[in-house]
Amino acid sequence: MRYEQDFLHLQLHEPTVLSLGKFDGLHRGHELLMESVFEKAKTGLKAAVFTFELSPNPVFDIQQVITTKEEKQQLFYERGVDYLIECPFTEEIMQMEPERFIEEIVKRLCVKWIVVGTDFRFGHNRRGDYHMLQTYAGVYGYQVRVVQKMQYQGRDISSTYIREAIGKGSIEFVNELLGYPYFIQGKIIRGNQVGRTIGFPTINILPVPEKLLPPYGVYVSRIFLDGRKYGGITNIGIKPTIHGEYPAGAETYIYDFCTDVYDKTARVELLHFERPEMKFEGIEQLKLQLAKDIAYGAEYLADEKF
Repeated sequence: MRYEQDFLHLQLHEPTVLSLGKFDGLHRGHELLMESVFEKAKTGLKAAVFTFELSPNPVFDIQQVITTKEEKQQLFYERGVDYLIECPFTEEIMQMEPERFIEEIVKRLCVKWIVVGTDFRFGHNRRGDYHMLQTYAGVYGYQVRVVQKMQYQGRDISSTYIREAIGKGSIEFVNELLGYPYFIQGKIIRGNQVGRTIGFPTINILPVPEKLLPPYGVYVSRIFLDGRKYGGITNIGIKPTIHGEYPAGAETYIYDFCTDVYDKTARVELLHFERPEMKFEGIEQLKLQLAKDIAYGAEYLADEKF
């Protein structure tokens, strides 16, 4: 997959089928768009995705995201996208009139087909929509496919819907809406080593601040590391029993694993909520609870093949 950010200086020379949107979470609704993209790609077009990188900027109120920039790239790579254009949402882009935006994307990205959802908006004051894309199709020589929203339990599947479910801690419901397990991906960092000293070695991932985390607590998890899959128990939280202040992170005990993997990248998928994060009176109480958590996770994962 080719990844690009400098949209206004980009020029593709292969004809593309392009989908545009925020794609936060790349959920089941987005998969309908991607199915149409890959269907058209079979006719000899390259599959391309255009999305905005909402970088920290005082002009915008940036909400927390289901998938970080790196996680989103990984998901599109796994799905087989040829081009991912993640355009910074600069003042110039924000002020661009929708008519010019259409002209720019078609010419710079060599677009032959555009695939969008019914709620896609673009251009200054969000004036552009799929009707405008259809209007200009004859002018610039592309075709448009508009994909209806997918619903679940009577409501459109959307990133907003999923964020609400994450906030409630309904992780199985979140995974149903996403179509895959909610995950945290990042580099393994050195923690305080307490788990190792009490017989429960763990790996630690510190998510970026904009990553939307579920309620603090212990989750049964699945870990992908060094090309292998493992079962585990993950604590999302701030380690209230251990002295000191810690940023919110993901600390994971991996079954049958004791390898030094610092600085490697791991993907931790949350499968099931076991209990909320708790503060214990001391390390011994913590050890007893960890043993219970690990037994609980092992039973939950008994039918999983690793």
